[in-house]
Amino acid sequence: MTAAQSPVTPKNLPYTRPAPLVVAFANSNPQPPIAKTSLAVLLLLVTLWPWATACVQATEPIENPPLATPLDGRQGRELLLRNFRPQSKLRVASHLLTHAAFPVVDVHTHFYYRMRGNQQAIADFVDLMDRNQIAICASLDGKLGDQLDAHLKELWTQHRDRFLIYANIDWQGDGEADDPATWDCHRRGFAQRTSELLREAVGKGVSGLKIFKRFGLTYQNPDGSLIAIDDPRWDPIWRTCGELGIPIIIHTADPAAFFDPIDETNERWEELSRHPDWSFHGDEFPSRDALLEARNRVIARHPKTQFIGAHMANNSEDLRQVGQWLDQYPNLWVEPASRINELGRQPYTSRDFIIRYADRMLFGTDGPWPELRIQFYWRFFETRDENFPYSEKVPPPQGLWTIDGIDLPDDVLQKLYYQNAAKLIPGVAERLETFRRDHPSSQYNQDRRPTKNLHE
Repeated sequence: MTAAQSPVTPKNLPYTRPAPLVVAFANSNPQPPIAKTSLAVLLLLVTLWPWATACVQATEPIENPPLATPLDGRQGRELLLRNFRPQSKLRVASHLLTHAAFPVVDVHTHFYYRMRGNQQAIADFVDLMDRNQIAICASLDGKLGDQLDAHLKELWTQHRDRFLIYANIDWQGDGEADDPATWDCHRRGFAQRTSELLREAVGKGVSGLKIFKRFGLTYQNPDGSLIAIDDPRWDPIWRTCGELGIPIIIHTADPAAFFDPIDETNERWEELSRHPDWSFHGDEFPSRDALLEARNRVIARHPKTQFIGAHMANNSEDLRQVGQWLDQYPNLWVEPASRINELGRQPYTSRDFIIRYADRMLFGTDGPWPELRIQFYWRFFETRDENFPYSEKVPPPQGLWTIDGIDLPDDVLQKLYYQNAAKLIPGVAERLETFRRDHPSSQYNQDRRPTKNLHE
């Protein structure tokens, strides 16, 4: 037996039913010595037989293994939370909007990560954009260098008028992924080199810079400490974006529940139980407040640079505080990508907030998504429908609840959908004009509520 092998014992054998063994005794008279010996052997065999047959029949399958009690919630049984599929009995007005009321600029999409190398999928999504009156999508995954060139070619060869592209910072460079000390961002002159690459990218037509959430959350310094969002080393990069006139869309932190323990009090327990890697609770991560405060210090330090707080500045659970930030930082904008799940469960607060800050709101989805999920955005912003899903997925991916529509006024919808983006983001205004010319049937101010009535 080699060191890698372990002895065969009943504990490490799979369970099998032992073969039946029946032992009968002819009489109970005293036995001669040889008979007593035989009886002792027989008793030993009876004792060892289940183990012996298990060894011999270890690979014999069990025809009818015992079944665990199904946790299906029926007949008084417990129910697994992941199997909870409540069907509402409410009968309320319900409308599926087949396209947006006005042309839309989606400032938050990820075409490189979700559709790269698939020209047919991109073409099909452009058809979806046409059906839904989405004039432009901003792909946030452009990177820099060769990947940027490849992404420009992939989206712009046939659909340049429909896509904007944002650059991303390559913090690692040619360093080793598991050795932050070798990363390019820790080498002398990194910010200046990145600024020059951004200038080249803008010369190629890039419209902005996207910062992903791992910046500040997991990226490390050579000593193992976390890279700080507000580290002065990066100031030349933020300043360069202001000089170039391109916005920075920054994803900082995540939903509040992701920073809480995954326990019975966590309202996103079901989601986090499926994606435990989405949890940032624990001493190895900075607090959510610390991350958001560091981001805000950068925004305050660079008033000539425009910042878009992705996902409602990642604080859709507290719109009052987001409003305070917008009041404090005139160079901050917000967009609702993957956050109508939060906005829709506070419809009065959300409606008041968006109307009050209509000049600072942009539109985003975090797509490309299936068409039904995109249409839930139109339904949320444009109707008074109640108790409807925010996603086509079952179970819903971001909380076990439904949402209500907020029925925004036309002037607010136009600012949200396209007017603010045309003011802020290079390349939007001319693409909107091209969309208007190439899609004469698009409704800028007619047939405002195209709907399919599901029931009244």
